Amino acid sequence: MQRDKTEPMQVACPKCRYTEIIYIPIEEMPRCPKCGIRMVIMELLDEGKST
Repeated sequence: MQRDKTEPMQVACPKCRYTEIIYIPIEEMPRCPKCGIRMVIMELLDEGKST
């Protein structure tokens, strides 16, 4: 499956676990406002996901 459009993604700080939702490819990978460390992808928020 090819992903052409913007996709919501949950990112987290690997040190303090602060999380944030960003949109790829519009936004760059942010830095944690508490630690200053570059955040990592935690989860791709696809539609239709069941819990």
